Amino acid sequence: MTLTELLVTLALVGVVSMAALGLLEQGQRAWATGAARAESQQSARVALARLGADVRAAGFGGDGFDAVAVAEPDRIVLQQDLDGDGAIATTGERVTWRLAGSILRRDAGGGAQPVVNGVRELQLRYLDARGIPTSVPAEVRSVVVALATAPDGASASPTISLSTRVRLRNR
Repeated sequence: MTLTELLVTLALVGVVSMAALGLLEQGQRAWATGAARAESQQSARVALARLGADVRAAGFGGDGFDAVAVAEPDRIVLQQDLDGDGAIATTGERVTWRLAGSILRRDAGGGAQPVVNGVRELQLRYLDARGIPTSVPAEVRSVVVALATAPDGASASPTISLSTRVRLRNR
């Protein structure tokens, strides 16, 4: 074996190794992007499920109060009388959902806790008993929630959009 053959062999091994490492890096990047997207989608589903459960429970415990206290496009305040005393206390009986920056937060009286990060948009629409849009909290009978999320730190990544319509069971 000559020195020329050895150098050619080493060069070929180097080229093949670089190509293999490039493919490995692309695969790892694709896997990380897919995992982040799946996590973002799952977090959005959990947030919609929790918000939906709170909307369904709103108004529980009587008719002496509004089930929806505040009906804004990016914030909703829900009320329920859990202890049956006829009064709405702030802890546990009044729940606020709002978007703060890119974090969807839920406050049930113990401070606004983060539910999901990476929220690009939260849109709440309120409908009365006939399905007509309303902005009067006392008339709200169902809420349409649209949530768009993207993986944290991925500004160029496509957003994941989910929506649901939830009816208040107690009104």
